[in-house]
Amino acid sequence: MLKRINVSGRIKIILLIPVLILLCGLIFYLSIYFGAWGSIPGTDELKELKQAQSTQLLDKDEKLIGKYYIFDRQPVKFEDFPRYLINALIATEDARFYEHKGVDNRSIARVFLKTILLGDKSSGGGSTITTQLAKNLFGRNNYGVFSILVNKVKEAIIAKRLEEIYSKEEIITLYLNTVPFSDNTYGIESASQKFFSKHVSNLTLAEAATLIGTLKASHSYNPRLFPERSQLRRDVVIKQMVKYDYLSEEEANECINEKLEINYQFFNHDDGLAPYFREHIKQELKIILKELKKEDGSEYDIYKDGLKVFTTLDSKLQEYAEEAMKENMLKLQAEFEKSYGKNAPWLKKGNITSDVLKKSLKYQQLKAAGLSDKEIKDSLSKKVEMEVFSWNGNLMKNLSPVDSLKYYLKFLNTGLISIEPQTGAVRAYIGGINYKNFKYDHVSQSKRQVGSTFKPIVYTAAIENGMDPCTYFSAREITYTDMENWTPENATNEDEESDEHINYSLKYALSNSVNTVAVKVLDHVGIDSVIAQAKRMGITDELPQVPSLALGVAEIQLKDIAGAYASYVNSGKPVKPYYIEKIEDKNGNVLFNFEPEAEKKPAFSDKTRFVMLEMMKATVDSGTAKRLRKFYKLPNDIAGKTGTTQNNKDGWFVGLTPKLVTVTWVGNDDHRIGFKTTAMGQGANTALPIFASLYQKINAHEEFNYITAARFEKADNNILESLQCESIKRDGFFKRLFGKKKKEKEFGEKKKGIFSFLKKKDK
Repeated sequence: MLKRINVSGRIKIILLIPVLILLCGLIFYLSIYFGAWGSIPGTDELKELKQAQSTQLLDKDEKLIGKYYIFDRQPVKFEDFPRYLINALIATEDARFYEHKGVDNRSIARVFLKTILLGDKSSGGGSTITTQLAKNLFGRNNYGVFSILVNKVKEAIIAKRLEEIYSKEEIITLYLNTVPFSDNTYGIESASQKFFSKHVSNLTLAEAATLIGTLKASHSYNPRLFPERSQLRRDVVIKQMVKYDYLSEEEANECINEKLEINYQFFNHDDGLAPYFREHIKQELKIILKELKKEDGSEYDIYKDGLKVFTTLDSKLQEYAEEAMKENMLKLQAEFEKSYGKNAPWLKKGNITSDVLKKSLKYQQLKAAGLSDKEIKDSLSKKVEMEVFSWNGNLMKNLSPVDSLKYYLKFLNTGLISIEPQTGAVRAYIGGINYKNFKYDHVSQSKRQVGSTFKPIVYTAAIENGMDPCTYFSAREITYTDMENWTPENATNEDEESDEHINYSLKYALSNSVNTVAVKVLDHVGIDSVIAQAKRMGITDELPQVPSLALGVAEIQLKDIAGAYASYVNSGKPVKPYYIEKIEDKNGNVLFNFEPEAEKKPAFSDKTRFVMLEMMKATVDSGTAKRLRKFYKLPNDIAGKTGTTQNNKDGWFVGLTPKLVTVTWVGNDDHRIGFKTTAMGQGANTALPIFASLYQKINAHEEFNYITAARFEKADNNILESLQCESIKRDGFFKRLFGKKKKEKEFGEKKKGIFSFLKKKDK
């Protein structure tokens, strides 16, 4: 009897065990369901899913040129997905997607029997697209040994709720917009742009299968890092599509025979197209968005709110500008270093390296830590392996901080801006040679002496104040006694005749950048009149009231020079360069529209404008920029001005065409380091070649005909006749014989209402 009771008790216990297991499982499930392991999003929260979305930067043709993001994610609509992309996803990730309600019970049973009980790891997982979406949206938490189980149950609950709220199409859309791909990329559109440089709607079958294939293991099947492995995985996806009747064998074989090719475009802040421009846009956005609020009163976040920023940049023009810059700077850098040899200023022990070293962050930190000068010197002399910039690709070098400082001091830098003169829209923008290593922006941050690029403003003031275009000035040097005996000189050339007894017309003096004449013109017009003219042309910087202003001692930003020169091809009206056309929120609502400033009064008359254009056209045809015609063979309508500052520190070129104004600058970031010779350092040799190469490139492409084939307006005959005079007049025999070699005077001294060195053309 006792035995029967024991057997009966055991049977009851055995029968009770599954009940207890089920009860424990139910309690465990309910504990998760009711939030004991952390809250689970409810129906209301799921109805208003909000995901951080990257802000897109688009060029003038709405081509993607960059992003600001925490996670690289950009959503698209279901209609934008190619059908074979959806089919590839379902065949590979969730074959019964259209049959289940968020959780695939058959798959779970298979996982339990084969994977858990039989240890068959090849049997696959039990997750669905919907449960994966839950994971994408809300992530996973660490619950110790219970992590997998708790997270899986949470995802199943969320998946059920998602299926009750959203249609299958909406779930696929949410999934493809949030799923992580390789290289920290979230969402199919971002992945498509990154790996194939195209919108998801334009993906081919092979490309779509490649991206879907990476979902199994985004690193292992990264097509950039492991192309062969990625291609094999792509082929598995294609075979899955055949298995579930989404593709025929013939279509599959055709796709499998395609070699995997990617067109990688990584929107890294330091790399890629127009990094200085993208950084400048970011700073402008911060200012603009401060004035804009969401409906709830909160501020927009450029990293999370999925804004669209429509910029003025022409990405193709920018690409050619960057190519032109790199080609010419590489060559110029080599010539620059060779000219100095072992006597380069950045190699010498002295003020330059010492001053720069003391301003460095590392030096300041060590000084603040209380180290002596000797201790700091010893610390900064220790060599370590580091990556350094090189025009032929970054290098690994064993350098000390002092060595590194000297290494980077040698590099020439540059700036370029191209604007549409009628509006001020910025079409190309280069702030320096390499954003990763040289963050300083030479377009919008730097102010450098502008050299002879200021002379057209002086001559504009003269013409506008009534000076005849065929007025002659003596080229001889004059010492200004009230300016510490300052004697402006002209660039010397052994092959040219002495300036002592030569008189130049305004046209010749400007096109050949004669310094002595420029100062005399300024002297005649008056400094105040020239400064007022510069202000009318949009130069807002404080200009020095000294005669050397005529030679460009003023420090002005590139963008302001571009805006001022635009007046010569914009009916006398300067423009202010601008960068953003409009901003939209993620739903397409316009938040900001650029509104051009009200039409300004012309800075000078049409007559002055045409006279100045003719003078600057002569600069290109026969003056200091003539290599544009003779060496670079540019046939375009071009006017321009070269510029070189004292001791060859800065080289400039401003190129004017009817539809584009381009300013280029070249120099060393340290103002104390200049070119060794004027032949090498003049703007015609440093800055002009970048402009020339850019125009050679765009001349070869018909899409830029609206720029390259544009022609200047023709001046009327009266204006053209006013310029018809000899370029050079020489003093007569007796004046050459008895005239003084050098005259001394005070600046601004006049004689009978006109300067003694001023001559008029014969009437």
